[in-house]
Amino acid sequence: MSSPALSPAARLRGSRRPSWLSDPKVLRTEVLAGLVVALALIPEAISFSIIAGVEPAIGLFASFTMAVTIAIVGGRPAMISAATGAVALVIAPLNREHGFGHLVAAVVLAGVFQIVLGALGVARLMRFVPRSVMVGFVNSLAILIFLAQVPEMTNVPWPVYPLLVAGLALMVFFPKVTSVIPAPLVSIVILTVITLAAGIAVPTVGDKGDLPSALPVPGLPDVPFTLDTLTTVAPYALAMALVGLMESLMTAKLVDDITDTHSSKTRESIGQGIANIVTGFFGGMGGCAMIGQTMINVRVSGARTRLSTFLAGAFLMVLCSVFGPVVSDIPMAALVAVMVMVSFATFDWHSIAPKTLKRMPAGEITVMVVTVACVVATHNLAIGVVAGSVTAMVIFAKRVAHLAEVTAALDPGNATVVYRVTGELFFASSNDLVGRFDYAGDPDKVVIDLSAAHIWDASSVAALDAIETKYAQRGKTVEIIGLNGPSAHIHKTLSGELTAGT
Repeated sequence: MSSPALSPAARLRGSRRPSWLSDPKVLRTEVLAGLVVALALIPEAISFSIIAGVEPAIGLFASFTMAVTIAIVGGRPAMISAATGAVALVIAPLNREHGFGHLVAAVVLAGVFQIVLGALGVARLMRFVPRSVMVGFVNSLAILIFLAQVPEMTNVPWPVYPLLVAGLALMVFFPKVTSVIPAPLVSIVILTVITLAAGIAVPTVGDKGDLPSALPVPGLPDVPFTLDTLTTVAPYALAMALVGLMESLMTAKLVDDITDTHSSKTRESIGQGIANIVTGFFGGMGGCAMIGQTMINVRVSGARTRLSTFLAGAFLMVLCSVFGPVVSDIPMAALVAVMVMVSFATFDWHSIAPKTLKRMPAGEITVMVVTVACVVATHNLAIGVVAGSVTAMVIFAKRVAHLAEVTAALDPGNATVVYRVTGELFFASSNDLVGRFDYAGDPDKVVIDLSAAHIWDASSVAALDAIETKYAQRGKTVEIIGLNGPSAHIHKTLSGELTAGT
């Protein structure tokens, strides 16, 4: 007998079943990727704790709660969220001037802001980020990842350098042997065994700070719940919310491109807020998407599901609280090698190839360079993205402004002149429109044909009003024809209303 057909509800439940439950290869990839990311998170979280001026355990707790929470509520599978340098820089002055309680309160409030911004649709603003800004974002990210490793490669014992070279070699050549185990994990294990067996004295993870030995305990921020506290923490919370959302949404878009899949940016925005609220109540320093670790997870280790993100956070706490002495002995050279490989793999080398630069418009190259320069100069990805986007808008406005053309034609009796306007009319192009007409020499009737144009803003309506006024001062009449629906609406609404005294 043939097996009975599945009901629609049963088929739906089957389609929702995670791929790692039915495919052992996917499960292995996700588990090992989570372990590699957890190892890479430890020194980063400790370093960011130092930047924020808090104990290393605070950054590690934040990475644990952020990763575990975002794995459940986030919109982008396989993306890693944890304590980050950008957030640490924002909240460091608050912690320094007002104390740790205010920092925790700011983290919780930042989460609330992110939920509100996500619900209001801030994620839709991502459509206005040009490709050249995205390329600059990726390249500057790769540069920042590499620069962050430079202190670990300078003024260190000489054995660090052969260990670093050996780690890079393992990650390049081991995948040619097998891809069953992630090369970064193999590199970390082998280099750790070598340094311990040979008694090589090099900087280790333990040198960065003490690892926590217990799980965090939830609680309320230790601050007075007053209006004064709110006004103190709100500016920092808003800055943290905006920086965190921008980095997270840009990272989500990057992972979308790498995996050729779509993710909900609105859900990601709200998820980041929930994760920060949870992190704040557990006494963490907050965070956002962690781009370097995300690249380890997605690009280097091949993870694609929420399981790897969840396990990265879970393994992090297990490694710190249970295997702390072992993890402390991992040489920093092994983790630096992993991050150097990540920076190399992240950089878009095609974007700076001579062949690409020859074909790319100068404006696109300028936008990319501005983005990279601002990020590298400020060590803030959000500033670079904003600067690059503004530069792209200015270049676009300048380019489109030149597309507005005006041509004149007299009728056979020379009684009427028809001006045909072609192109997009907005603040940049309409400023030159007034000077394109012969007010003194034209006949008494003037027709302005806008059937091949589009009015976008009040500046264009004001320019048309100015043209009509100049002709009226000379006793001449103007007829505007050919307006499309949206242009006719904005012209009818604003015409005659933009000059004082009308």
